[in-house]
Amino acid sequence: MNIIVESLTRQPIEQQKVEMVERKGIGHPDSLSDGMAEAVSRALCKEYLKRYGVILHHNTDKLEIVGGEATATFGGGEILRPIYVMLSGRATMRIGSEEIPVHEVAVKAARDYMRNALPHLEQDDAEFDSRIGMGSIDLREMFDRKNAIPGANDTSFGVSFAPLSETERLVLSIEQLLNSGGYKKRHPELGQDIKVMGLRKNHAIILTVAGAFLSRLTPDFGHYVSVKEEIVSDIKDYVAKNATRETDVYLNTADNYEKKVVYLTLTGTSAEAGDDGCVGRGNRVNGLITPNREMSLEAAAGKNPVSHVGKLYNVLAQRIADRIHRETQSEVYVKLLSQIGRPITDPLMASVEIESERYDKSSVEAVVQEELENITGLQKLIVEDGVRVF
Repeated sequence: MNIIVESLTRQPIEQQKVEMVERKGIGHPDSLSDGMAEAVSRALCKEYLKRYGVILHHNTDKLEIVGGEATATFGGGEILRPIYVMLSGRATMRIGSEEIPVHEVAVKAARDYMRNALPHLEQDDAEFDSRIGMGSIDLREMFDRKNAIPGANDTSFGVSFAPLSETERLVLSIEQLLNSGGYKKRHPELGQDIKVMGLRKNHAIILTVAGAFLSRLTPDFGHYVSVKEEIVSDIKDYVAKNATRETDVYLNTADNYEKKVVYLTLTGTSAEAGDDGCVGRGNRVNGLITPNREMSLEAAAGKNPVSHVGKLYNVLAQRIADRIHRETQSEVYVKLLSQIGRPITDPLMASVEIESERYDKSSVEAVVQEELENITGLQKLIVEDGVRVF
């Protein structure tokens, strides 16, 4: 197998003078696009498995959100034009003469996902349109696929790293805190569209958070200011317990208190008022956007979990990096390159870079080979939503 293991030549992340990290929360239009695309893929996988015992070809990673139009005021507001969601991509719609209800399955999956992600979204606040293209195979081809190791459907690469830096951990965990069920019970005024940007300059960190407030639960300006101050205080308390560096926290910095213009939404997402979203424009498979790190720009969400290396190799690279880090306690970067048609268990190249020189090369190679040989086991995890892809 083509595996290269070498010592890391660049400066480790914690030693770099400037670090930037971003996390787009579950209600951000780009994350909503990723989430719906992945939900559609999972629903189709389950439909195919139920009918035929095999996952058929599909890619639903071309979903797009066109922002709506709304007015949000203290205590209320109005949806003037609904959010428009277009489902696109390709899926197997026919086996022989049997039709598969791809559009119905896809629309239901996308609608259910958005309803769960945005509990304050009313049914008429979003429109769904499936333009997924047709694919078909014959029965013999379907059964030939069942036991074969898939060939890569693209020449592409997956990239990931471990561990997360302190700044990366803070950015990820703060969004997860603010969007947790427990925190929403404490501050129901805070919607799901939360973005966290982290900047570390030498030893100091600046966290800039954008959080969409729910207008119906924010009766007046004073209430908004009071809750906003409490949220900032909560973030600072979390940072004090979980960070070692001096950290400044800012929330909704575009607010204009003199004009009482603040970040209000009816539904908890900026998609209600013209902020569009698209699959692949947000977080990588580790949940972050990390320009200081090597990373793939591949959109993992919505791609099929059988042969699409744009999903499989990015997820697998993360698993390999995590495992090697646990065994070496070093900073690790993993890159996997496919070649179209080549078995997904045998990449054209697997590259591993490790910060420390104190590692056993053969042990690292064994980890890579073992994970690659077990790559088909990822299918079940992905279909059952057991793997993060955005």
